[in-house]
Amino acid sequence: MTLIQRLKQLCETALIAAFPHSADFLTSYPIEITPATQDKFGHYQCNSAMKLAKPLSLTPRQIADGMQQALVAQRTASHPWFEKIEVAGPGFLNLWLHRDLLSEELNYNLRDSRLGVPFPKQLLKVVIDFSSPNTAKEMHVGHLRSTIIGDSLARMLSFMGHDVLRLNHVGDWGTQFGMLIIHLKNCYPTLKDHPQLNLTLADLMQHYREAKARFDADELFKKQAQEAVVALQGGDAQSFALWQQICEISRRAYQEIYDILDIKIVERGESYYNPILPKIIEELQAKNLLTDSDGARCIYLPGFTNREDQPLPLIVQKSDGGYNYATTDLAAVRQRVFEEKADWLIYVVDAGQSQHLQMMYAASRLAGFAPEHVKLDHVAFGLVLREDGKKFKTREGDTEKLIDLLHTAILKAENLLQERNPEWQHPEIQETSHALGINAIKYADLSCYRGSDYVFSYEKMLRFEGNTAAFLLYAYVRVASIKRKTQANIAELLQNSVIQLQEPAELALGLLLAQFPEVFLQTVKELAPNRLTDYLFQVAEKFHNFFHHCRVEGTQEEASRILLCEMVAKILQQGLTLLGLATVARM
Repeated sequence: MTLIQRLKQLCETALIAAFPHSADFLTSYPIEITPATQDKFGHYQCNSAMKLAKPLSLTPRQIADGMQQALVAQRTASHPWFEKIEVAGPGFLNLWLHRDLLSEELNYNLRDSRLGVPFPKQLLKVVIDFSSPNTAKEMHVGHLRSTIIGDSLARMLSFMGHDVLRLNHVGDWGTQFGMLIIHLKNCYPTLKDHPQLNLTLADLMQHYREAKARFDADELFKKQAQEAVVALQGGDAQSFALWQQICEISRRAYQEIYDILDIKIVERGESYYNPILPKIIEELQAKNLLTDSDGARCIYLPGFTNREDQPLPLIVQKSDGGYNYATTDLAAVRQRVFEEKADWLIYVVDAGQSQHLQMMYAASRLAGFAPEHVKLDHVAFGLVLREDGKKFKTREGDTEKLIDLLHTAILKAENLLQERNPEWQHPEIQETSHALGINAIKYADLSCYRGSDYVFSYEKMLRFEGNTAAFLLYAYVRVASIKRKTQANIAELLQNSVIQLQEPAELALGLLLAQFPEVFLQTVKELAPNRLTDYLFQVAEKFHNFFHHCRVEGTQEEASRILLCEMVAKILQQGLTLLGLATVARM
């Protein structure tokens, strides 16, 4: 149980003790505890008296006064919960926690492998769909957010104890492969007899551009491409062999990026679901969900209309009998629920796909592919912008390649570290610059609310001050320096010493550290990594303040303060790991 959950339980007990009939209303009006917005309002606040006034037929002040008296009466010498309890304004209850309670909380969390984070009441099978590049195309800056956000959420859900399947829903099927196969055969006549491609992904990209231009301008080529798709879908051996090689060339290029970013993900492209698409149509037809519209088969869903306020169809089979994204997405939901036994489906997809996903979710519910007990979440995100506020593109007007973005960040981090540490040897510079560069990119993304656009700036993200990865790493490295200087034996201190909070800077840091479990759970509840980044930034700030005001080495409080520093390091390391960031030994 987290600290805030214990406070809620304590306040509920106090409310019932003061007003026994209030027990009947707690289900509809549960007690709410929130961290105080300002130091002068305490550590936590309970403002539930406002909502309870009408059902209890009392004034908010009467309720808050009654709760205060009951909380004071609960206090015991062996377990003093509060330093101070204050009723403010019309009925706000401000709570200052006792330093002994905070010390007790920290000492428990410090020795707990989960740092005080409880397991959920129910462990779930979670399928999280993220990254999702298109085969035969290079990953670009547009794939950055889905990949980074999806990975961080997968890490957090796994830490909670859920069984998480990370899926890469790659675009590896459709008309584009017909036109690419025909174009490659035209360019390389020997492929007809020996279907072996010796190409890079950049080569494939160029061929794709040429094939698309031919497809749009040449009716004969268009027809040949469409016939090639039919041949591919029908299992033509030569076409299938070429398609497999195109996928493998793409896969190797994507894996290079995933290795740099330390991303673990299982590829399951659109082609995986192709064999079951006819069955999806059959099931929808059997449930009378399909309507014919100019030869196309559609699902009309309540509440979805176009700009003219006319019903908006979800097309699941085109007039030529072909399938589309909606068909594949419905098949994916069905497979993930009934074969993977998923309890929770999460799609980390840009905000522009919101309506499509809403319609797909609604159709999945109607068709019974996603029963009501299955959670469906769309983790939407905004754009990555240049410093001029425009979409991130190269000088040539192309979308920035993701691999180039990553290598540039690592190079800039290396130059920065060489300036700061000219005595460092190359291997250490190389390893640390990789961590710093990739951390900078990830943290800059995750520290912004995912629903908003953000401006990409190497200069800002690599700064050693402010809300950056480098600032957090510097706090972590400083703790390591303190432990080296004091020659601290952490294992021995954990056995023989405890944290005892006394000074204001210690108390402020201790309170924040004790709040890690509740912040983490709130981050997962909102599927918003910036909640965790904001918290870690505060931890680094409070730690630096503690470092300047509270000497560690050679003081009577040395053992307690080393353990407090150890708690800082543990929370920073765990928090950074959950975000997908690496720690370093020196900076």
